[in-house]
Amino acid sequence: MGATRTVAVYSLGGTIAMTTDPVTGGVVPALSAHDLLAAVPQLEGHGVEVRVHDFRRVPSASLGFDDLTELGAEIDKTLAGGDVDGVVITQGTDSIEETAFVLDLRHGHEQPVVVTGAMRNPTMAGPDGPANLYAAVLAAADPQLHGAGVLVVLNEEIHAARHVRKSHTTSPAAFTSPGAGPIGRIAEDVVRLTATPPSRRFAPLKPLEPPRGHDVRVGLYTVSLGDDGELLSAWDGRCDGLVVAAFGAGHVPGRLVGNLERLAARVPVILSSRIDNGPVLTGTYGYPGSEIDLIGRGLIPAGTLGPYQARLLLRELLARDADRTAIAEAFAAFAH
Repeated sequence: MGATRTVAVYSLGGTIAMTTDPVTGGVVPALSAHDLLAAVPQLEGHGVEVRVHDFRRVPSASLGFDDLTELGAEIDKTLAGGDVDGVVITQGTDSIEETAFVLDLRHGHEQPVVVTGAMRNPTMAGPDGPANLYAAVLAAADPQLHGAGVLVVLNEEIHAARHVRKSHTTSPAAFTSPGAGPIGRIAEDVVRLTATPPSRRFAPLKPLEPPRGHDVRVGLYTVSLGDDGELLSAWDGRCDGLVVAAFGAGHVPGRLVGNLERLAARVPVILSSRIDNGPVLTGTYGYPGSEIDLIGRGLIPAGTLGPYQARLLLRELLARDADRTAIAEAFAAFAH
């Protein structure tokens, strides 16, 4: 890899850091970042200096926006110093796609941030944590990925935060990028890009100053067969914004349109698809409850963002006091 490059590793816990709890018999986060790196002696001799930061030891389902704000602030300080070439974050895989997307929205540095984890904990046969950490450090240190924003590396594949999804509950190959595919792979210790990282059309969001954003609540409502709208009406007055995961390319039962129109008059309502792969249409179907009808009633199309990403983007915007025009413009940046 040439001259020595420096990678900062932040560990948050998760399956990659779990060992057996003698009381419950289940696995819990217990390993430190130093413990994780001790399992990857192959990094020696690759010209990479690793700086270790034990940040959290929690299952990823328990991570929250405060954790990401504090982590982002620490990473900003580290990268602003100019002597670190990339960052690796280790965490549980449950929320990797959400962590990566939020951090990418906020990321304003050229150095890449790589999020990784494990599907098999260290007590199992063939744990994948060491291999994933090894690949993630190589990716973070590689100059080819400067300017690529936040990435996810597992199973020797490199995914952009913009597209990555966890698509299986147990497989080591659980992470995919529907409609796009990985941007690269790592083989024989070499980062091999197979696609150009997606254009980062969205300007990085300014950091939040605590406790700003604590009081922002964004709901997620999934439309399903036979939906009568009663549960949808329960969100009225209880959220600052709502994301609707609609059928197909952005469609809901006709009986929901009145409730949605009333909600959209009070708070931003984002129209996404529960399919989570492909765009929400804006001008094809015209019946009551179709995308043309709903956009005409004030809903904002999510573009190609899935419902989980749409919720995160809306929450980040509302926490920064964005108005409806600014919110619509932000989602329009993800139309393609």
